[in-house]
Amino acid sequence: MISRRRLFALALASSLMPLARALAAAPPKAAALNADQKADLERVQAYLNGIRTLASRFEQVSGEGNTATGQLWLARPGRMRFEYDPPVPVLLVANGKNIFYYDKELQQVSELRVEDTPAGFLLRDQIALSGDVTVTRFDHKPGVVRLTMVETSEPGQGSATLVLADKPLELRQWTIVDPQQKEVTVALQDPHYGAPIDDKLFYWTDPRPSGGAGGRNSIR
Repeated sequence: MISRRRLFALALASSLMPLARALAAAPPKAAALNADQKADLERVQAYLNGIRTLASRFEQVSGEGNTATGQLWLARPGRMRFEYDPPVPVLLVANGKNIFYYDKELQQVSELRVEDTPAGFLLRDQIALSGDVTVTRFDHKPGVVRLTMVETSEPGQGSATLVLADKPLELRQWTIVDPQQKEVTVALQDPHYGAPIDDKLFYWTDPRPSGGAGGRNSIR
């Protein structure tokens, strides 16, 4: 049996791994924006494209209210690493092409392409909040900007919602909703933007003994 703790440990990985695709999904409806909101959206896009590296402690909260903490590193394009604090036995590494999910207790690795995840747009070399991405909701309140987006061609893959502080803009958290409507929020704690990050953090070498006797799953 899988423990409640491990089920929660799988939450972020589940949000990154599309378990189903909506069949004949209707095209997503873009948010209706006035001139000021369009200008704000362009400002957010420019800010996101200015983020090349990020290192931060994080707190992860599932839709059921369970929490976990850890350290993350991000380097665009395509690279990311999540290390969870004990007792969560999970490591996530994106090496520029694929995302690897490693369960240390089960000695099992799962793999999928970066672009097949709702969060993949955060790792793009150039982020565009239009075209193949549709912004379905945009809110600008005093001190806070929030926007939700989906993949234009496959909205059933899930959604990503970003929350940014305003004046100055600073990414504070994101929420991923997977195809099964399971929700995971990652809140950044003491983020550092633009600092050098060791490329070795994003190298993937199978950590299991005997070349991965525990099995490796490829999810595409």
